[in-house]
Amino acid sequence: MDGMSRWKQIAPFAPFSREKFRQLVIAGKAPQPIKFSARCSVFKNRELHRFFADPLNYTAEVC
Repeated sequence: MDGMSRWKQIAPFAPFSREKFRQLVIAGKAPQPIKFSARCSVFKNRELHRFFADPLNYTAEVC
């Protein structure tokens, strides 16, 4: 459960496109990415599990 995943690892489990997920992130309704560089973003697996367990009621933690 701990660890981090990139979009390609998440995509098979996501019921929506990458663009829709990006829109949810911007709206604060999906886990916020951690940017390692300009081209590398990852998501915390713990937050992804919380999100996929209840996507309608999920709110991103404010850091």
